[in-house]
Amino acid sequence: MRFALILGEVGTGLRRNMAMVISVVLVTFISLTFVGSAILLQMQIGQMKGYWYDKAQVAVYMCTATSGSANCANGEATDDQIAAVDALLKGSTLAPFIKTYEFENHEQAYEKFKAQFAGNDVAQYVTPDLLNQTFWINMNDPQQSDVLVESLSSQPGVDSVVDQRSYLEQIFNILNAASYTAIGIALLMLVAAVLLIATTIRLSAFSRRREIGIMRLVGASNRFIQTPFILEGVIAALIGSVLAGATVWAIVHFFVQGYLTTQLPLTAFVTVQDALWIVAPVLIVLGVLLAAVSAKFAITRYLRV
Repeated sequence: MRFALILGEVGTGLRRNMAMVISVVLVTFISLTFVGSAILLQMQIGQMKGYWYDKAQVAVYMCTATSGSANCANGEATDDQIAAVDALLKGSTLAPFIKTYEFENHEQAYEKFKAQFAGNDVAQYVTPDLLNQTFWINMNDPQQSDVLVESLSSQPGVDSVVDQRSYLEQIFNILNAASYTAIGIALLMLVAAVLLIATTIRLSAFSRRREIGIMRLVGASNRFIQTPFILEGVIAALIGSVLAGATVWAIVHFFVQGYLTTQLPLTAFVTVQDALWIVAPVLIVLGVLLAAVSAKFAITRYLRV
């Protein structure tokens, strides 16, 4: 009987404040969609780092006749200098850090260059001797690439030693900045949602002040009076949370998996399962908790007045 009475009060409150309820649903939906997008973006960055960092190589570029570094003052790297670098890579000091490596001569570098710039006029002005002969090295642990940089950069005939992760870091820094921006906007929207829920509950309580007065006169406890108002906020936020979870799922299903995976097949992307079983539950729990706390606070303060 008490449960039926509480549900009746909840239904009355939702009908009387339909416009405010819709506002709560929309604000919760938009704010949690931003939160879900930020979570997905962080997960995507993590997957891309794991995917690309394992494939990132250290490139040891040997001098060409046109190189301008101090190590290349005597012109193109000689066979002896190339052999010396190869011996260091096979030696007991560096070998434990290296998974595999291969040497790319002028002709191989030129073939790769032509394939990369096929159809571009720039390929007509490049000759094999202008391209560096290069040792391409895969590390056991990519984070230990500094060992190679420090050991080989000063070797005669070495133009430069480049860790490809440095190029990836620039991309990931941009993605992280976008993720943090989304988180900031989401936090602002969550604050707006909390304030709107609290305002809705107070307005709902004010519109039913007569019923609240009667319940107090007949000895109803504060918990019994508060419960319908808290449930109103939770229901409105729950609807918004479910819509946000569905939107995040749709983004992953139709855009990420349906489009990006076909356009960019050379990287890893978040999956529908990530959106459905990780992000969506987080959004629903977060929305319900925020609504319950803000509604509880608002109705408690109102009843104390």
